[in-house]
Parts: sequence; structure tokens; C-alpha cells
Amino acid sequence: MDTFLSSLLFFLSLFAIASSQILNFQQPFPIVEPDPGHTKLRLSREGLEAIERITNPIASVAVIGPYRSGKSFLLNQLLSLSCYEGFGVGHMRDTKTKGIWIWGTPIELDIDGVKTSVFYLDTEGFESVGKSNVYDDRIFALATVMSSVLIYNLPETIREADISRLSFAVELAEEFYGRVKGQDVAFEPAKLLWLIQRDFLQGKSVQQMVEEALRRVPNINGDKNIDMVNQIRDSLAIMGDNSTAFSLPQPHLQRTKLCDMKDGDLEPLYVKRREQLKELVASIIRPKIVQGKSLNGKEFVSFLEQILEALNKGEIPSTGSLVEIFNKDILERCLKLYSERMGKLHLPLPEESLQQSHDKSRGEAMQSFDQQHFGRHHAKKSVIQLDEEIQKVYRNVVLKNEYQSSKLCEALYTKCEDMMDRLQVLRLPSMAKFNAGLQKCNISFENQCVGPSKANYEQRMMKMLGKSKSQFIKEYNQRLFNWLVAFSLVMVVIGRFIVKFILIEMSAWLLFIFLETYTRMFWSAESLYYNPVWHFIVATWETLVYSPVLDLDRWAIPLGVIVSLFILYWRCYGKRKYGSRWILPLYSSNKNGRSRPRSD
Repeated sequence: MDTFLSSLLFFLSLFAIASSQILNFQQPFPIVEPDPGHTKLRLSREGLEAIERITNPIASVAVIGPYRSGKSFLLNQLLSLSCYEGFGVGHMRDTKTKGIWIWGTPIELDIDGVKTSVFYLDTEGFESVGKSNVYDDRIFALATVMSSVLIYNLPETIREADISRLSFAVELAEEFYGRVKGQDVAFEPAKLLWLIQRDFLQGKSVQQMVEEALRRVPNINGDKNIDMVNQIRDSLAIMGDNSTAFSLPQPHLQRTKLCDMKDGDLEPLYVKRREQLKELVASIIRPKIVQGKSLNGKEFVSFLEQILEALNKGEIPSTGSLVEIFNKDILERCLKLYSERMGKLHLPLPEESLQQSHDKSRGEAMQSFDQQHFGRHHAKKSVIQLDEEIQKVYRNVVLKNEYQSSKLCEALYTKCEDMMDRLQVLRLPSMAKFNAGLQKCNISFENQCVGPSKANYEQRMMKMLGKSKSQFIKEYNQRLFNWLVAFSLVMVVIGRFIVKFILIEMSAWLLFIFLETYTRMFWSAESLYYNPVWHFIVATWETLVYSPVLDLDRWAIPLGVIVSLFILYWRCYGKRKYGSRWILPLYSSNKNGRSRPRSD
């Protein structure tokens, strides 16, 4: 028993899986259905499966029109199907066409050498009881966007309401039609086919009838509704070759029995015009083009999902929401272009240069968007959005520039501060060397510190340099005085005991006496530093200690070692080899000399 139950469950599951797959596509399927409130639309999975299986480029023919105007019967005639095989016809039973339906098997056509699958779409008629105008607008809008050929099926004549309903189709055409050839387009607007079902046109062609209906209506009183319809009329006239008109006589007087009649029972003129209509549709239809390429089944379903989301986005279907979808990728590409341009900048930069680079990059991004974007009027929102996104990126670049500028200027400031500290403790104080270091700091900071932080660090730099210079000058004269005193004593020792050169010793003693005695007796400490003699001493010191050729503070120790070695060599070997005649008066002892006179 358990084995039987398990086997039964297994076969039931297989049956459920098999039943979930569509086996017969020779029937209509819903692809878009109304929600319970009959205000918005939602997708139907089974109809989408019929589309997704197609790998060829897809084109579609949609028939729109008032409720019970013969749309379903017309589609069956175009598909060469009877009412019992094709779409449900209203007078046979309650209309089955809720939302948008599709015939599951496409007609294969060769269009410009490309094998194309043509689907036929039946739409729910507008102006029926229990529906809102917004719902009708969404059905109309979706059929306009989906279709390659839009057949506007109208009985007898063209009313003002029929023209006003075309506002969405006209707006789409204005936004997306007439792009420069050779460039990608968001999607090609459907070819509008006015189909007037009327037996007698009173000596006029159907094209003349449409043109008369689209003539501007005088509006002396300035009625807003008439103005709006007149604008639609003007736009329809501008569309020109994107629309055409066709008349179709009544197939038979007994309309309720049409489904039971063969072609031989129908009016011969109707049959003739029906075949001409088929040829006309086949001649004007083209594959659905989106973003410059034709769509296969899966791509068409994805496109439909995007469109439906956009149409359900607001309270009413909006062309602007469609424009946003098509411009989204273009906006992202242009924003990426701006980001790449700004990313190539070597920060930090002066604020003026950064602003110029921003303006140039923004101009390039805006120009690129202007060349590629879709929509003539509603693209303004996308332009504003792009500008806002660019400003966000620019603010981040500005913050990064401020950080890099602060980092660079701080490093230069620290480097100059360290240099000033080193110059304060020179072994041999030199005003010329200090001024050279000060000037080097100024030049390097002025040339290398850039960006918004420069002004702030410039003030700090001037304050630091001024303080360092004041401190150096304050200590310079006293350090130089002490150095000269020490130098005079060192030269006394060298002249007396090392080289034994009396002139060196005498000069050193004179300098020491002058510094320690004369200056203290006759000059004050302050007046000394303003005396011309002191200025001469300072100038001589500066010349010896620092010059562009020789920096004695850096080379003092090596030179001292060299001089010491020379003196040592001379003391030990020079006198023996060359004697002392080449030296000026030296200290000598003649205790044992031969020239000493003899004494008695």
C-alpha cells in the first residue's frame, strides 16, 4: 500500500511539473494584467514565457481603440484565424481582454534580410465601465512603447477624445523621434496607423479625413483644453512620415454573426482592403530597436519589465520616468567620464586651477550627455541629476585637495623650521648663510606649497621665519665677538709656540687687546655693533666664513686637519730641508751660535 501511494505521489508531481510548462503556443496569453484595483499593471508569467523562447529579433503589432470597437476581430483577421481559434471576441462572451494579450505564435517575416518574429498584441479597450482614466492611459502608454506598429482602431470617425488620447504617444515621439542618423536611439517610436472603419468617406480619402481632424481648432476664448488638443494636433502633424492612415469598410451588416462567416460571406471590398492592410503592416513594420540594437525574446521581456516599472512609478504614466530609465546608463557613463578626468589630476592644485579643471571636465561630461541623451524636454531632470552627481564628486575632490595641500605645506613648513633651528646653532655664525637659508625656505615654500592651505601656512611661515631671524640677529653679534676673542687667543698660541711667527702673534695680541680693552674702555656694548670698525670686522668675517664657493662652517674641521698636518710636516721636516730663511722673523736662540763674540 505504501509503495502504491509513493508511486501515485511521484506521478502526480511529474504531472504538476509538466502542466506548469506551456505545450501549445497556438493560443493567446496575457502578458500584462490589471491589479485588483484596476489602476496599475503587473506582468503575467505565462505570456512572458511565449516571448522569452524567441531568439530572433522581435517586432510587435498592437491594436488599441475604444471598448467593443472590433480590435480582437481585426487581429484575428490579420492572423487569418477564426474567432474560435484566436483572440476572444466581445459579442461572443464577456471580453477576455483584460490588460494586454499576445498571440503565442509569432509570424516569421524577412525584414531587410533579417528573419524577424512578429507578435500581435490585443489591448483592453478604453472607456469601458469600472475603470479609471489613469488605467486606460497606462494601457495606451505601454502599447505605444512596446509596439513597432500601433494600429489606432476607430469606428466611423475621429473624435476630440481620440486625439487627446494620443498625447502620450506624441510626447514619446517628441522625446525620442528624429535623432541624428547613425547614433544610438533609446527606442524607435511605433509607426502610428490610423485605421478608420467606415463604409463611405463622402468623396474624401482617409488621409484627408485625418488631416482635417488634425487641423487646429479656433480658440477665441482661450480654452485650456482646446489649447492642449491643438498642441497635440501640431505635434501629430510634425510627426509626418511616422504616421499613416487607412480605411477599412464594414465586413458585413450582421456584426453578431461575423465569427460564423467565411471570406466568401464577407463584403468583397472588405476582404480586398483587409489583404491590403496586411501588406501595409508588413511593409512598415521593423524590429524593435532599443539602445541601438534589436531585441530577442529575453531582452524584450527585460525591456518590458523596465517600462512597466516606470509607468507604475507615479500616479499617472509619465514620459519623464521613461526618459530617466533610458538616460540612466548614459548618465552613469558621463559621470564616470568626469570622475576619470578629475582622477588624473595631480593634487594638490591651486583652487583656481582645480576650479578650471572641474569646469572643463564638467563641460565634457555635459557635452557627452547632450550628444547621447534621450528626450528633448524631460531630459532636463536627468541633466539636473547628472549635475548634482558631478557636484558630489567635485566636493570629494575638493576635500582631497585640501588634505593633500595641508599635508604638503605642513611638510615644507616642518622642513624650513628644522633648517632654521640648524642655522641658529652654526659653529661659525654667518649672517650671509642664515639669509641664504632663509631665502631658500621662502622660495621652496612659495613654489611648492599649493592649494587652499597655502594662505594659512604662509602666515605661519612668515611668523616663524621672522622670529628665527630676530633670534639669530640678537645672538649673532655676541657670538661673533666671543669667536673673535677666542680666535685671537688661539692665534697667539699658534704664532708663539707652533709656527713661531712673531707677526702672527703680534697681530693676535693687538686684536685681543682691541676687543677686550679698548672696546670696553671707550665703547658700550651697543655702540660697538654700530661702529664702522666693527662693520669692517663683520664684513671681513662674513667674507672668510661663507661664500657661494666655500662654506667654512661645513669645511672648518677638514681644513683645520689639513692645516694642522701641514704645520706638523713643516715643523718636523720642512726646516731641515729648506731651512728657515724663507720665513720672516722667527724666534731663535743664539746661546751656542758661532757668531757670538769672544770675550777676553
